[in-house]
This record gives sequence, structure tokens and C-alpha cells, in this order.
Amino acid sequence: MSELSSDRLDLPALAERSGVEAGLVDRLIDLRIIAPDGTGRFSEGDVRRTKIASTLQRAGVSLEGLGSALGNGVMSLDFLDAPAYGRIASLAGMTFAELAEQSGTPVDLLMVIREAIGAAHPQPDDRVREDELEIVPFVEFMVATGVSPLGIERLLRVYPESLSRIAERETDWWHTQLLPVLGGDMGPTEVLEAEGRLQPDSVLLADRALIAMYHAQQARAWTKSIIETVETALEGVGLFNRIERLPAIGFLDLTGYTSLTEEQGDAAAAELAQELTKVVQRTSFRHGGKPVKWLGDGVMLYFTEPGPGVLAALEMVESVGRSDLPPAHVGLAAGPVLFQDGDYFGRTVNVASRIAEYARPGEVVVSQSVLDTAPLPGVAYTEIGPVELKGVAEPTRLWTARLET
Repeated sequence: MSELSSDRLDLPALAERSGVEAGLVDRLIDLRIIAPDGTGRFSEGDVRRTKIASTLQRAGVSLEGLGSALGNGVMSLDFLDAPAYGRIASLAGMTFAELAEQSGTPVDLLMVIREAIGAAHPQPDDRVREDELEIVPFVEFMVATGVSPLGIERLLRVYPESLSRIAERETDWWHTQLLPVLGGDMGPTEVLEAEGRLQPDSVLLADRALIAMYHAQQARAWTKSIIETVETALEGVGLFNRIERLPAIGFLDLTGYTSLTEEQGDAAAAELAQELTKVVQRTSFRHGGKPVKWLGDGVMLYFTEPGPGVLAALEMVESVGRSDLPPAHVGLAAGPVLFQDGDYFGRTVNVASRIAEYARPGEVVVSQSVLDTAPLPGVAYTEIGPVELKGVAEPTRLWTARLET
């Protein structure tokens, strides 16, 4: 049933869609937490109120207390009638086992959908949620295409890992940034009512913005894959011409940045980002480089020559170490890169990113290609050896760089 459906529900249907016993629905009616219309029927908003009340009860909240608060006007759940809250999904009319038989999809794979979203692993006889049904056709397509169950499971877990963080930060932003601007000091009821008024427009606009940003990231990832595939194909037939003066790509990351900002909040994250920006811009420009893009916990850098890139990396790591920032580490690789739409692509970019992931706090780790083109006076290199880097076909010979004392 669509979240915009105008169908009204009788009491058994309300209980079924909410996943509760009919006795609980009767109790909620007695406490005036939900109320039938003149024909004794209920709305989709009542389904949501029932689900919320059931969740609160399981958490130890007194339903009598909730009913009293609603009756005295201390708070209201009327905002749950807003169509946007249809995202609080109701239960569908079939179990995972029944869905597996109907779709021909292994039940274990279907149950991964709920677990990947972040809920407890279900049982075959548990009923499927309506939002989970929206994901099933994609799973069916991958099964029909021949993708292994393990491969499908991995992809199903990728989306929620990132999206859950977006949703949590977005909700926090609502309460810390938007609502105070709109209403100043508001009580619980006013906050919820304000959210209900704003949801229709804000959700639509946020969805469009999120999808546009996702598509932009897809375009970038696809372009990167295409370019790297073409590079590999040309090299395989001896048609990949190397340029004489190789540029360098570097990635600087801050160790523990994500956990630190989660502990200290967005304001601390903004201050750290501002301080890092000053260090990176000042140092990279002085050595003929430039920051290409900021990555939350770090930055991607481009240098026309590897030598100055090494010096800049060493200076940045040292400067960060003297500041209040978490320790930095840098990965640097030299090689051909391709420029498109303000971004750089190619295997060199991929290798530099993987080297940065390998580097430890306070280290500047470079590829053999950097060492071959940047034998600098005053800089000492210590060989790490051939290293298997994720996403890089061949072992990569790596070196740590340091200033000689």
C-alpha cells in the first residue's frame, strides 16, 4: 500500500499492519493515543502512532503516561499524519518464507535485506516490511544475472553503511540548525509540529539533492573505472605512452578524525577542517601543488613534479603534528593522470589513495615511481618492500620518506 493511500483500515487491519496484537490496539484507543473515525476505521497515521507507541512500551515507557501527556497537550503525535512519515514502514501481508517461494529468491538472501538495513536478523516466518519489498526486485535482478549470493550480500550492506550516517547527521542537523532558526525555544510538541509542517517540502528537496549528489558520485566512479580500464588495455598492447615529466598525486589523511568528530560534534569538525585547510593550502602552494578536493578526513593533492610533492608532504605532516589536529599520514605516487571536470583520474590516483591507507600516523609513504623521479638532497628513504595494496593488481614497492637530520 502506498504511503499516499487514502484507504481506511478496520481494527484487525490496523493491528496487522502495525505488527501488534488487537488487544494493544484496544488499549491505545482507550487511552486516546489513537482514535477511529466516525465509521470506526483508522488512517495510515494511526498505523504509525501504534508502531511508535508499541516501541515506547517495549522500551519501558508507560502507555498510560503517554496517553496522559497527549490528552493534556504536553505533546502531540498528530504530525505522524504527514505523508513524509510514511517512511516509517508498515508490515506487508507475507512472510519472508512466502516471499521467497513467490519470487524464487533464496530466503536467506531476502532476510539479509532487513539485517543490512540495520535491524535484527529476522526469521523465515517473520513478516516483510513494505520498504523491504521495494528492494526485492533489485535482488531478483542480481540473482537472475548470476551474481553470487555473497556478492549480492556485500552490495546490500554497502548502501546502508553510508546512508545510515547521512540520515543520522541529517536528523541532528534538523534539531541543531534548522529548528532553532525557525522557532527559537520550542517545547516538544512545537518541535514535532514544526517538523511535520516542514517535512513535505524539505523531504522532497532533500531527496532530489541526495540523488543528484549520488549520481555525480556514480559518474565519477564510472569515469574512473573507464579510464583505468582503457589504460590497462593500452598498456597490454604496448600503446600506452608515458610522459617524460611525471606529476604526482598525494592523499593526506588524519588518523582517527571520524571518531574524534563523532565524539566532539560538528562544530569541532568544522574547526579541525578549517585548521587543516590552512596548513594544506599554504604548504602545497609553496611547493607548486594544489589541493584537488577535500574528503572529510583528508585531502587529495596534485603536484606537477614529485620532488616538491615529497617536501610538501613532509612539511604538512610535521605542521599537523605541531597543531591540535589528529596525526596525519600521506601516500604519494607519481605517474600519468587524466584531468576531467576539475578532477584527476587514473591508476596513479588509485595507487596514491591506497598508499595513504597503508601509511601509519606521522608517515609519508611513496611509490617507487616517486623515488625514481625525486632523489632530493636532505631527504632519506627507507624501503618497506613490495606491498599488496587493495585494488592494485601488482605488488607495489614502497618507501618511507623523512628529512635527514
